[in-house]
Amino acid sequence: MIGFTFGFGSILIVLAAILIASSIRIFREYERGVVFMLGRFWKVKGPGLVLIIPIVQQVVRMDLRTVVFDVPPQDVITRDNVSVKVNAVVYFRVVDPERAVIQVAKYFEATSQLSQTTLRAVLGKHELDDLLAAREQLNADIQKVLDAQTDAWGIKVAIVEIKHVDINETMIRAIARQAEAERERRAKVIHAEGELQASQHLLEAAQTLARQPQAMQLRYLQTLTTIAADKNSTIVFPLPIDLLNAVLDRLGKPSVS
Repeated sequence: MIGFTFGFGSILIVLAAILIASSIRIFREYERGVVFMLGRFWKVKGPGLVLIIPIVQQVVRMDLRTVVFDVPPQDVITRDNVSVKVNAVVYFRVVDPERAVIQVAKYFEATSQLSQTTLRAVLGKHELDDLLAAREQLNADIQKVLDAQTDAWGIKVAIVEIKHVDINETMIRAIARQAEAERERRAKVIHAEGELQASQHLLEAAQTLARQPQAMQLRYLQTLTTIAADKNSTIVFPLPIDLLNAVLDRLGKPSVS
């Protein structure tokens, strides 16, 4: 009888120890426990030591740290009908454990699938040049759309970064030809603008010289000095009629008409 009592008591002690152990939960600083009472949501607990009533209460452990999800390459057709492959990386985290458990079955899978469809939808509204040159704006647009859609799940999408835009070889050659043509166009425009400015300055100079005959004579002398630097040149220097008549008048000879 004594042995039976001792054995039964040991069983009770073991069962009590198991019951106490199963009712203790320890949550780290970045974890929370969503507690349900008889199937109904009760409260969010943690971090630290949390006591759970076995059978009556159930708890779902949630991680609040930022999750990094690598979006696999997606086939995207841009607005100008160019087929490219684009992959990205998404940073998101749980901000409301209650909604992350109740509103969606598997929040990680749901967010990852939504990231892929949103990436194709947003990038498909833009041209190839935007994908190559305006990534910051596209990142912000994708992040805004994702964050708005995952808000009901208690998920915060913090950052979206487009990693690679893969283009086929034919399109790369076409882009190179386009860039070369653009550079030639700019060179021609710059040359034409230079010619226009030079002609305007020449016109102003001619008008100034026409108003001041003395300035024309000084210009003749400057030109003569420049030409005289080459000793092999034969110089025919036009002499102004006014200057010649002034010299002839001093000599007492008839003027040249």
